Amino acid sequence: MPDQTTSNPTATISGVVGIVLYAATGFVYLTSGLVVPAPWLFLLWGVWLVGLYPLVRVFRHRRAWTPLVAVGAAAVWWLYVTLGGLFLDWTA
Repeated sequence: MPDQTTSNPTATISGVVGIVLYAATGFVYLTSGLVVPAPWLFLLWGVWLVGLYPLVRVFRHRRAWTPLVAVGAAAVWWLYVTLGGLFLDWTA
């Protein structure tokens, strides 16, 4: 199956939008220190950094799917903060 590197401009635009959205999730991850205690916050930042790998892989091979990586990052953040609030009593 051919890569979507430069053949489809719509896929390229979608890929760039996905990268911008992933960067926006990075802002949310960085400001989570208002709710998440420091040791857990560093783990959360590590999760975001590890998420850069699939972002680059998807951007290289399936650019149209790149926004899904940002949606996944947002879902992981929400699940992390919600479960931390429920089980570890994190509050703002």
